[in-house]
Amino acid sequence: MNDVSDTPRYRRVVLKLSGESFAHAGERGIAMEEVVDIARQIHQAAATGCEIAVVIGGGNILRGAHFTHSESGIQEATAHYMGMLATVINGLALQDALESFGSDTRLMTAIKMDGVAEPYIRRRAQSHLRKKRIIILAAGTGGPFVTTDTAAALRALELAAEILLKATRVDGVYSDDPEKNPHAVLYQTLDYDAVRQQNLRFMDSTAIAQCMERSLPILVFNYKRDGNIQRAIRGEKVGTMVGPKQRPASG
Repeated sequence: MNDVSDTPRYRRVVLKLSGESFAHAGERGIAMEEVVDIARQIHQAAATGCEIAVVIGGGNILRGAHFTHSESGIQEATAHYMGMLATVINGLALQDALESFGSDTRLMTAIKMDGVAEPYIRRRAQSHLRKKRIIILAAGTGGPFVTTDTAAALRALELAAEILLKATRVDGVYSDDPEKNPHAVLYQTLDYDAVRQQNLRFMDSTAIAQCMERSLPILVFNYKRDGNIQRAIRGEKVGTMVGPKQRPASG
């Protein structure tokens, strides 16, 4: 029986990881020590009993936006498909890292590729989650012109996740870029109206709009602080909680 401190606050979550989290800061490619560190945190978080789906980016390998200039010779839609395939490479790396810790996993892709992964089917994904398997969702939505942030929001909604966890290299949502402005303020909580009014871009705007429309909370936090994924799932105060505007209690 879990200690009270290890009891998850959330029954089911979607964790969004950027491709850059798989590489050393400022570098490209896959650094397996980074992948293993993330996998260890996810494995420990899943051990609390929380059902976890991971949506993964591919920017450490290739971003479709890098090839969208007319002189590249590659059509924009093609570039986006290339980026989706990069997320599958990351998914395979994360799957092996998780299984090295003993996690039961499934890699599911929005683009059918039976030789390496299962096709993403909502009911099948829900079944895996109920069986306490960690599912890794790659290839975005399967269509071009959509970011993996938006894919994470859509998957969180259709899988009935209680929260979308956005893992970053900074401590949460700031009023300005903290690397450029030392006076930038870190927010503890934000409502969607404030996000829109201040034009805060911690995720793709379409992803934020999807979550706002359906009142799905987003927690933006620093995964580089060891144990933060587990703390986020336990409901501890980490990062910035973004959600619907709280109505004042009636007195």
